[in-house]
Amino acid sequence: MEAPEATWLPPEEDLAEDGGGDDAPAAAEMAPDRPPLRAGLSRLDIQRYSRQLVLPELGVRGQLRLSSCAVLVVGCGGLGCPLAQYLAAAGVGRLGLVDHDVVELSNLHRQVLHRESRLGHSKAHSAAASLEELNSAGRYVPYNLALSPAIALELVQAYDIVADCSDNVPTRYLVNDACVLAGKPLVSASALRLEGQLVVYNFQGGPCYRCLFPKPPPPETVTSCADGGVLGVVPGILGSLQALEVLKIASGMGSSFSQSMLLFDALEGRFHHIKLRPRDPKCAVCGDRPSLMTLQDYETFCGSSATDKCQRLHLLSSKERISVEEYRKILDNQIAHVLVDVRPLVEVEICCLPKSLHVPLNKLERKDEECLKSLYQKIQEEKQRTDDSVAFPVYVVCKLGNDSQKAVRILQELPYDELGLISIKDIKGGLMAWADKIDHEFPQY
Repeated sequence: MEAPEATWLPPEEDLAEDGGGDDAPAAAEMAPDRPPLRAGLSRLDIQRYSRQLVLPELGVRGQLRLSSCAVLVVGCGGLGCPLAQYLAAAGVGRLGLVDHDVVELSNLHRQVLHRESRLGHSKAHSAAASLEELNSAGRYVPYNLALSPAIALELVQAYDIVADCSDNVPTRYLVNDACVLAGKPLVSASALRLEGQLVVYNFQGGPCYRCLFPKPPPPETVTSCADGGVLGVVPGILGSLQALEVLKIASGMGSSFSQSMLLFDALEGRFHHIKLRPRDPKCAVCGDRPSLMTLQDYETFCGSSATDKCQRLHLLSSKERISVEEYRKILDNQIAHVLVDVRPLVEVEICCLPKSLHVPLNKLERKDEECLKSLYQKIQEEKQRTDDSVAFPVYVVCKLGNDSQKAVRILQELPYDELGLISIKDIKGGLMAWADKIDHEFPQY
């Protein structure tokens, strides 16, 4: 298939000097001068990029475009690491690396720019250090900060292409709106479990993110990698595909995904395309009469925090919850109770508290008869050790204290007439709070 006709070239205007650092100065102060468009390639350039220089679709002209291009990478995690690695290797002149987080042990199975020696260090600086070792001819500008409406537009304006490698809904809307207002193409991807998707927004007349998703999803329906898991190679594949689209746009080849979405199923080993709706003329940000002319409060708009960490739900009152410290006292005092673990079986096999009864949330939601029968029997057995005049305690636990709250709501509605008084509460923070505050040897995952 022939490459699409080139319709975009990196602009050549100068940018402000680099300010760098961790204190999040104004975006204009953080953007270094653009690498100049060179008259030709050096002998070492030709040697380094020889395998791609001989491609008719790229050639010397395309390579020079790459060297003069500046790409902003939002997120230095599972998507951003392979993306930045291939962009640096291909000779992109400047990469801005945005991430406020630090390197953790659980990152290393998928975030391939980071190392064990950098645990606890800034992800942005860790990524920049690895890229410098890979190709010292490029410029790598770390922004150790959380992208916010206060700086996003200025920062996006300082780059030619933006790659959204974030893992939360507020940041996706923020990056999209900033790209539309600044007139920049946005290469966006996501990965979860064994699936991923890729789209190029705001390019060649195609739609923006808001055109397809004018309203954010309810926060409780959004699953992060920390919640749902991800096989490390899946974001690696999607991040590499992001890099491919960035390189095609930057070098003048165009993009294959400004009007369609690429879906990847790792389990089946299949890719397929979905044709997207065209740009919405009524879109709030890119429509014919846009109502959104400045960046807004995206956490309020989405009803969730701009973080890739697990979102904390608040479904129960304080009287319906206990802390891990309180549960520890219950165990120490050997108070009769039933502990219900509502995590999926795969997580229970990783770790669990002793004497807990496994009743998966999805089976509770379906009112599975076998699970409910085992729960009733367990309560009946333990209740015989207590005073019938006192409500028998049932505690519910999960990984982080979200699913346990949902389970409490379901359990509260079940009939317990034959069992007498029952008190049902969840354990705040779940097993990860137990590991953090009570038992430091308990596995964290």
